Amino acid sequence: MNSFTRSLWKSLKCGRAAWPRHSSARAAEQHSPRLVLGIETSCDDTGAAVVDESGAVLGEALHCQREVHLKNTNCNSLFFLTRTGGIIPPVAQQLHRENIEQVVKEALSVSGVSVNDLAAIATTVKPGLALCLGVGLEYSLKLVDKYKKPFIPIHHMEAHALTIRLINQVEFPFLVLLLSGGHCILAVAQGVSDFLLLGQSIDIAPGDMLDKVARRLSLSKHPECQSMAGGKAIEHVAQAGDWRCHTFRVPMQHYRNCDFSFSGLQNLVNKVIIQQEKEEGVQEGELLSCAKDIAAAAQHAVAVHIVKRTHRAMLFCIKHSIISPKNATLVVSGGVASNQYIRKGLQIVADANGFAFLCPPPRLCTDNGVMIAWNGIERLRAELGVLNCTDGIRYEATAPLGIDISKRVEEDSIKVPRLKLKI
Repeated sequence: MNSFTRSLWKSLKCGRAAWPRHSSARAAEQHSPRLVLGIETSCDDTGAAVVDESGAVLGEALHCQREVHLKNTNCNSLFFLTRTGGIIPPVAQQLHRENIEQVVKEALSVSGVSVNDLAAIATTVKPGLALCLGVGLEYSLKLVDKYKKPFIPIHHMEAHALTIRLINQVEFPFLVLLLSGGHCILAVAQGVSDFLLLGQSIDIAPGDMLDKVARRLSLSKHPECQSMAGGKAIEHVAQAGDWRCHTFRVPMQHYRNCDFSFSGLQNLVNKVIIQQEKEEGVQEGELLSCAKDIAAAAQHAVAVHIVKRTHRAMLFCIKHSIISPKNATLVVSGGVASNQYIRKGLQIVADANGFAFLCPPPRLCTDNGVMIAWNGIERLRAELGVLNCTDGIRYEATAPLGIDISKRVEEDSIKVPRLKLKI
């Protein structure tokens, strides 16, 4: 697609005049929006997308590995399963290698542009599974070198945090809660690459915990959950369960900070599962009759824990004028943000504190190329981290998000008032 055609396409898409204001191709070139290709391979999804400066997604493609890893949950790779929540890194790496070229070609084909039309290539380089990050970075650098394009390295969690600005006019600063299978982070987004870290999980992430509980409950054998990821299966069966049948102690209630912990809660859930198996005479790996109640109780405890820490973050931000009460916004993103039960709890606490509550649509909550491309657009416009030389670029399996002020939060020792969560 040449610049003139792209300008015409955009005019039609946005409902403006059928023809660009300037008839010459040169004038159209001057006014055509810049395009960024985003590439994502941080975990088990191979994603690519082309996005322009206006936020229009011109083309995207995604290869999901979930089915492969679900089939492997019963294999003998217990070391990998324990550490990665069902994702087997060498398998994920190989699948990325097999699919990345086709995914990128599909995104470009759907968008109708070539690599030559791009203003830059943006790629996730941190954090994530090292083997997977390496595939995306290696492929991207080959494109950058071949077509002489600027490269924009992307922080995966920054991309999740900024996705909301693709679809909503959210001004900085805003409070952001990032929930996924690998992360649980509370931060203030003050700018495109300017974050204040208020708290994070000190052990495992909520998505990881829910996946492990789902496996321990053998929900993959439930007729309605066979093709579902663990967390989704928990949410599904919990709808028919009663969390009051098994009440779990909410973690870290005596710590007045914004950090999270889910490993202890997982252990409590496992103990109840073991006890119920004894009472029902059921072997491990078989479905319990009370599985839906345990799932509901585990999900409820996770939701309450997340809501209480988020409540403290809101109070801290208002107290220190980090966020103005007049335009306070809570943004929730990441894979676990798609959980409607957890969303409802967060909506309640947001309403109670005068915060607008926003979430990207479910398809943009999970890992995808669109969010990476959009983060690239944000950085391109702000002229931040756009590299013309890629010497020394490396991927990083772990990487902090912004400036850590969690100690200040803890020192404030803010008591969170009791809030009736009728979820």
